Amino acid sequence: MNIVPLCTVMLAATLPWANICAENHLVVDTSRPGVEIPATMYGIFFEDINFAADGGLYGEMVKNRSFEFPQHLMGWHTFGNVSLMDDGPFDRNPHYVRLSPPSHRAKHTGLENEGFFGMGVHRGHEYRFSVWARTNGSPATLKVVLENPASSSSTQNIASASISVNSAEWTRYTAILRPDTTEAKARLRIFLDSRDATVDLEHISLFPADTWKGRTNGMRRDLAQRLADLHPGVFRFPGGCIVEGTESADRYQWKNTVGPVENRPTNISRWQFTFTDRFFPDYYQSGGLGFYEYFLLAEDIGAEPLPVISAGLVCQYQNKNPETHVPLDSLEPYICDAIDLVEFANGDTTTTWGALRAEMGHPAPFGLKYLAIGNEQWGPEYVERLNAFVTAMRKAHPEIKLVGSSGPKPDGDKFDYLWPEMRRLGLDLVDEHFYCSDEWFLSQGLRYDDYPRKGPKVFAGEYACHVKGKKWNHFYPAILEAAFMTGMERNADIVEMATYAPLLAHIEGWQWRPDMIWFDNLHSTVTSSYLVQQMFATNKGNRTVPVTIGGKPVAGTDGQNGLFASASCDETSGDYILKIVNTSGTPQPATVRLKGLKKASIISAGELTLSPPSAGISDDGTAIPDLDAENTIGSPLLITPVHHTVTPSSSTTIDVTIPPYSFSICRIRVAHRQ
Repeated sequence: MNIVPLCTVMLAATLPWANICAENHLVVDTSRPGVEIPATMYGIFFEDINFAADGGLYGEMVKNRSFEFPQHLMGWHTFGNVSLMDDGPFDRNPHYVRLSPPSHRAKHTGLENEGFFGMGVHRGHEYRFSVWARTNGSPATLKVVLENPASSSSTQNIASASISVNSAEWTRYTAILRPDTTEAKARLRIFLDSRDATVDLEHISLFPADTWKGRTNGMRRDLAQRLADLHPGVFRFPGGCIVEGTESADRYQWKNTVGPVENRPTNISRWQFTFTDRFFPDYYQSGGLGFYEYFLLAEDIGAEPLPVISAGLVCQYQNKNPETHVPLDSLEPYICDAIDLVEFANGDTTTTWGALRAEMGHPAPFGLKYLAIGNEQWGPEYVERLNAFVTAMRKAHPEIKLVGSSGPKPDGDKFDYLWPEMRRLGLDLVDEHFYCSDEWFLSQGLRYDDYPRKGPKVFAGEYACHVKGKKWNHFYPAILEAAFMTGMERNADIVEMATYAPLLAHIEGWQWRPDMIWFDNLHSTVTSSYLVQQMFATNKGNRTVPVTIGGKPVAGTDGQNGLFASASCDETSGDYILKIVNTSGTPQPATVRLKGLKKASIISAGELTLSPPSAGISDDGTAIPDLDAENTIGSPLLITPVHHTVTPSSSTTIDVTIPPYSFSICRIRVAHRQ
C-alpha cells in the first residue's frame, strides 16, 4: 500500500466530519514558521531478527547454502552416497558435498533442502537456480526439482531442470525453474542423474528471478517494496543487538559481508537463542545481505544510510563478564574497521575499499554522512571506548556525523549518566531507545520541548508501544505512537531522525513482537504502526508551524481532551499539514483556525484518517471501536486509512469532529487574494 500526499488522494469515503460548534479550538499560527523538518526525520531500522534477512528480505531461498552451519548438513536431507568435504574453492566457506553413484539398493543419490519454513513459489514465475560444481573428469547430469511438501495430498514435481556438469574445475552453473502451481512450502531436490560420475557441489542457491530492481543477489520484491512505500529518510542497519554479538567473535563484521557472495562466511545470529520459548537452532546469517546490499538498498529507496558498528563491547544484556569486552589497548582493529567503512562507502576507486565497491558494481560513492558507534551500550566502559573512536574518526573523517547511545531505556541511571557524556565527547546525535508502556507514551507529549537546543541532536533509533499483556500489533498502541510522534515533529530542531523497531517478522520464525511488517513465504501485511509511520513520512512538510489549544502545545495536557497535534507547511505546494491524534474514547469536535493568513484564504482541505474497525454497536447506537483489531495475512486491509474532503467553514477555519482513538492528517490548501 502506497499512501500519497493528501492533495492527490481521491475521495474514498465519508466520515463524521461536519461544520459544527467545536469544543476544541486549534490555532495554527502561519505567521510564525518554525524550524526545518529534516529529510531524515522518519526512517526505518533493519535488524536481522525474526528471520528478517535470510528467509525474509534477502531473496535467497536455500538454507545453509554453503554447508557452513556448525552442523554442516542442517537444513539438508541426504539420500544415497553423499559425503561432506572441507577443501572447497572458497577459503572462508571450505565445505561442500560430494555426490557419488548410489549402490544398487539406494537407487538415487542427492540432496533435499527444506528452505526457510519451506520455499514459497508462485505459479508461472521464474526461479534462478545456481551451483558451483565440478566432476571427477566424466561428464555428469544433475536433475534439479521443486516439489510439493511431503504432507501434500498430491506430492509431485512442480518444476524441474537438468544441468550438464562437464568440467573438472569449479564452475558456476545455472538453470531456470518455472513452477506450474503456487506452493508456500515447496522443497528443492538435486539428483545425481548419472551412474558413472562423481560430482562436487558448493554454494547451492535459489532466487526469484524477479527480485527488487532485478538484482542478481537481490531482495524479495514485495518486502523491499513495503520499505520503499514508507518513503524513509534514513535507513539504519544492520542492528541492533546483532552488531554486538554475545562474544567478540560473533559480532557483526562488515568486511565479512562484502566481496563475492560465495565467499562470505556464515555467522551465528544472536537472536537464535535469546528466548528459550522461541529458540531457532538453525538461525544463522549467510552474509548475503551485506553492507554493499544495504548501501544499495538505501540508495534505491532514497534514504540516507546509517550503518552501526561495534564499539568493542559485546551485548551487555547477554554477557555480563567484563573480560569478554575488547580491552582499550586492543581497539585499533575496530577503529580501523570504522575508518575503512567510510572509504568503502565514499572513497574513490583508487582506494583499497573504494576499488572493491567499484568491483562489486558501484563505482560512484554512496555518499555516507552518518555512522553510529555502538548500539545500546552503557556505563564508563562504553564511554571510554567511544572516546577512542571519536578521536580517531574526527581526525580521519570530520565530515561524518557520529551517533552515540543513551543506553537501553529513555530514563534512569544509565540514561542520566550517558547524555552528559555524549555532550562532553561532542557526538552529533544520541540514539534513544524506548520500548515502553501505553502509559509512558501518553505521558511523553512534551518530552523534547525542554531539551537543550545546543549540542547533540536526538535519534529515536528504536521505539514501539508495548501494551502490558498485549505485545502484538493491535490498533491501540499505534495510535499512542502517533501521539508521541507529534511531539517529535514539533521539536524537529532536536529530533533529527526516528525509526520504529523491529521492522520485519516471519509469522513462523519470530522472536520479538510487535513488529511493523509481517510476512510468510508468499505474502506480507502491514500493521497499524506501519500505517502511522507511512502517514507521517508521506505528509511531513518541510517546516514546523505552531499549533496550540489555549496557547499551549497540543500534547495531551489538561484541558486538551486527549488530543495531540503537530503542524507543518509544505513550502513547495504552500499547503499546511495538521496531524491530530485523539487518544480518548470520545469524538472531539474541533475548530481549526489558520492564524496570520495575509491576503490568503483556505480553498480546500483533504483529510486522511486511521480509525479502528467496529467491534459492534452499543446500546445508544454508536459503534464500539475494536482497539484489539490488527491486520493479518488473511485480513490485510482490515485497518486502512480513509480519505475524505472537508468544506472550509470560513476563509480561515475548518470545523471537524475527530473520531475516538484516531489519527488524522488534514492538508489545508490556501490561495492568495489579489
